[in-house]
Amino acid sequence: MIDERRLTTEEKALKINLTSDIYGCFAEIGAGQEVAANFFKAGGSSGTIAHTQSAYDMKVSDSLYGEASRYVCEERLITMLDTEYANLENRLPQKIQESRFFAFCNTVESLNYHKTNQGQGWVGMRFQLGLEEKPNDVILHIKMHDNSHKAQQEAIGILGVNLIYACYFHNDNLDDFLTNLVHRLPRERMEIDMLRVSGPDFDDIDNRIIALNLVKRGITNATMFDLGGHVLQPATALYKKNILLMRGRFRPVTKVHIDMIERGKEQFMREVGVEEDNLQVVFELTLKDLTADGKISDKDFVDRAELLGTLGYTVMISNYLKHYKMVDYLSTIARGRKMGVIVGIYNLQTIFDEKYYGNLPGGLLEAFGRGFGHDVKMLVYPANNVETGEIYELSNFRIDDNLKGLLQYMKDNNKLEAFEDYDPKLLHIMSDDVLSKIKADVTSWEDDVPFEVVKAIKFYELFGYLNKEVAN
Repeated sequence: MIDERRLTTEEKALKINLTSDIYGCFAEIGAGQEVAANFFKAGGSSGTIAHTQSAYDMKVSDSLYGEASRYVCEERLITMLDTEYANLENRLPQKIQESRFFAFCNTVESLNYHKTNQGQGWVGMRFQLGLEEKPNDVILHIKMHDNSHKAQQEAIGILGVNLIYACYFHNDNLDDFLTNLVHRLPRERMEIDMLRVSGPDFDDIDNRIIALNLVKRGITNATMFDLGGHVLQPATALYKKNILLMRGRFRPVTKVHIDMIERGKEQFMREVGVEEDNLQVVFELTLKDLTADGKISDKDFVDRAELLGTLGYTVMISNYLKHYKMVDYLSTIARGRKMGVIVGIYNLQTIFDEKYYGNLPGGLLEAFGRGFGHDVKMLVYPANNVETGEIYELSNFRIDDNLKGLLQYMKDNNKLEAFEDYDPKLLHIMSDDVLSKIKADVTSWEDDVPFEVVKAIKFYELFGYLNKEVAN
């Protein structure tokens, strides 16, 4: 048995070259033909490579793939895959019965001369696993962190070989696929923040589980998907959008969550420049909140994703446990736009807790500078005070005397605001209580969650709910 942990990029390329029925083409734009070069260097490439090309001039690119407003984007990559795979089939019809075709494409923006940009790009593979079968697609987005153009080129070359190798030799196990995809590419060099598979050989794969595993394995810090379960690349999905973020466990989604997001959205849209068509609402789950019994449960995660999708919301998964890190990450994406963050009053208590920031040289002030940068506003939702029975809100927020000046600064500079409207009859609802009622078969839980969620929990038997009619 070969220890694949020791395989070099050249050895992987050679194994592919020596597999007689793997045959395809390469189209690479941006950083150079680094992937194809690895196959040429390995030897035996004549039986594997039909052709390679790189359309650096935009006019040449337009002549091959049509005119475009953006060249480094998913749409461009898919056009490249469509074109190159079709050309392969049309030009070499005699090879169809003896070869498994593939088209490898990428469109990449690598580090410029002045090092003022973020290296990033789209990489894709269309390939057959069986002769004369319909092809599959793997689409991914990368961010490159090497500090030289040459190193980024090398990283793309390694990734491309890894991807082709994983597609052909590790397509039946997600863990093995991801392990081989990032082989010899530590996170310090490259980040994959979106990966999607499709095709007849991947019908049983839930791309949301892939998204979860990218974050769980540390391949990226955050990824997201829409109400249909389609995985999205965050910077693309949130391009030129104002963002309204709500973090939580959502286990399950309750009426108070919906009140928070809907009333919060109404209030945030009163901000100058924020309108329905340029606003993206994001529900965010952290890895900590996905942990059950000491491990991250894929099923529990999918249950929550299904419920949020049922309600029509976009979901983000991240490993940003601390609030300021999540806001800092999204603020970079939303540069030039506004960002709203919905928090409960007890979460605000944690945010103002100085011991929370002991790891930062600048302590609480550094965290607030990163978490409340330009055009970031926090909307604070009240709660019932379990001790006194009164409503605990921003107006009677309890805070140490040494932080009262900071609190007032936040209010005065439009960075902190109480909810102007909410339903006080919902403040008693707690997700943990609802979950306990579901598991104990106490039907009153149905009063605490939206009707669509009740239906989904019963139909899919989520969170331990047992449909007695079906069981009998």
